[in-house]
Amino acid sequence: MLQLRSIVDVADNSGAKKVGIFKVLGGSRKRYARIGDIVVASVKSAVPRNVKGVKKKDVVKAVVVRQRQPFRRKDGSYVRFDDNAVVLLEGTEPKGGRIFGPIPREIKEKGFNTIASLANELV
Repeated sequence: MLQLRSIVDVADNSGAKKVGIFKVLGGSRKRYARIGDIVVASVKSAVPRNVKGVKKKDVVKAVVVRQRQPFRRKDGSYVRFDDNAVVLLEGTEPKGGRIFGPIPREIKEKGFNTIASLANELV
């Protein structure tokens, strides 16, 4: 459950390390972002001398792939992660070529098949 001003990790190799969320897409009154939601964020810290072109202060779109708040699956089980993380997007495809850490199955169900296929672990 992420909201405005949340600082989250980036789970891909696009060059950004941390981003700050400043808009949750999906309606004018949408306050919280959950797994699979698209957010607009600003890059707070990035890798120096990055070739891919993502640098500090860039405004990017990202999809939430991990959240600390437990979320309920359709079978009644709950899943929670150790951190809040996003993957930067270019249209609907990820900017980076690798995805780090576990990714929930719900990402594939929401239509982000490329992110699910690049992940080394689906939970």
